[in-house]
Amino acid sequence: MTMKTTDFDYYLPKELIAQTPAEPRDSSRLLVYNRADNSIEHRIFRDITDYLRAGDVLVINDTKVIPARIFAKRVLADGTLGEGECEVLLLKRLDYTTWECITRPAKKLRVGTKLYFSDKLSGEVTAYKEEGLRDIKFSFDGVFEDILDEIGNMPLPPYITKKLEDKNRYQTVYCKTNGSAAAPTAGLHFTPELLEKINAMGVQIARVLLHVGLGTFRPVKEENVLDHKMHSEYYRVDEENAEIITRAKKEGRRVICVGTTSVRVLESVAKDDGTVSACSGDTEIFIYPGYKFKAVDALITNFHLPQSTLLMLVSAFMGRENALKMYEEAVREKYRFFSFGDATFIL
Repeated sequence: MTMKTTDFDYYLPKELIAQTPAEPRDSSRLLVYNRADNSIEHRIFRDITDYLRAGDVLVINDTKVIPARIFAKRVLADGTLGEGECEVLLLKRLDYTTWECITRPAKKLRVGTKLYFSDKLSGEVTAYKEEGLRDIKFSFDGVFEDILDEIGNMPLPPYITKKLEDKNRYQTVYCKTNGSAAAPTAGLHFTPELLEKINAMGVQIARVLLHVGLGTFRPVKEENVLDHKMHSEYYRVDEENAEIITRAKKEGRRVICVGTTSVRVLESVAKDDGTVSACSGDTEIFIYPGYKFKAVDALITNFHLPQSTLLMLVSAFMGRENALKMYEEAVREKYRFFSFGDATFIL
C-alpha cells in the first residue's frame, strides 16, 4: 500500500499563520464539522458548550511545557569557551541527568563535547543520533527545573516569529506535570470559567498525560507515508481517569478528545471495545487513514501543518478528502492556523 505524503498538502497563505494567541483564550474562532452530514458551522470557541451534553467525557492532556530551549558554548580542550553559541532543545528525559535533545549546529557536537550553559549548568554529549539528535548528560548545582526557569526559553515553533510577552500563554490553564517540549495547543482555548461552565453542564473531565516531543518538530520527509517512523513520547493514564473513560464507553456516552495528543494516548491504551486500563509507558503510535478508532468519538483540535502527522491523524478521523475540504473552507474564511490559531470541533 502506498500513501503519498503529498496527498496531505494544502495551500496556506503565510498571513494566516497565527503569530499571537487570541485574547481572551476562548475568543478564538471555532469551525464545527459534523461527520454525519459533512456540514460546517462557523462559531466562536466559547460556543462549544452548544455542542456538548451531559454525560460527555472531555479528555484533556495536562502536560506542562518546560522552558526547554537553552543556549551553550562549547568548552575547548584548553578549558576556554569556543566562539558562537549552540542551541539545545530538551525533548525527552532519559534518566535523572540525561536528556535526548535537538541541537544546532549539530555538526560541532560530537560525542564527548563539553558544554557550558551557565555557572550552575554544564553538559556533555554522550550519544550521537540522526538529524541533529544528541543525548546530553547534564551536571547542575541546585534543582534542574529551577535552573531551566532562570536560563531557558519557551520552545515556540519556528513559524512563530513574534516574541511571546507572557510565557503562560503557551501553557494550558490546566497544565500540571512538567515535561513537554511543545504545548498541546488545542487546550490553549479553554479558560477556567469555560471549564467550570462545561463541568456544570454535567460533562466529566478526564485527565491524561502525554509529554509532547520530537513528533511535533519532525516533518514527514519520506515520500511514502508508511515509511515514516514516529519517535516515542511518554504517556500516563491513572486509575481514576481510566475508570471515567471506561464507564463512558460501556454506557455509550461520548468520549471527546481535546487535541491529537489526547487521541494518541487513548488509542495507544484502549482495548478493541474502547475501554481503558491505568498504565504508563512510551508510545510511537502513528495514526493515518485506514486506522480504526477504538475510544475517540469526537475531536477538538487546531489546524495543522501541511504534510504533517497531525493532519494525517485528522484525515484518519474524518476522511482525507473531507479534511482537505474543511481546510480549504478555513483558508477561504481566513481562520488563523497552527499553534496560536483557531480550532475545529469534529463531531
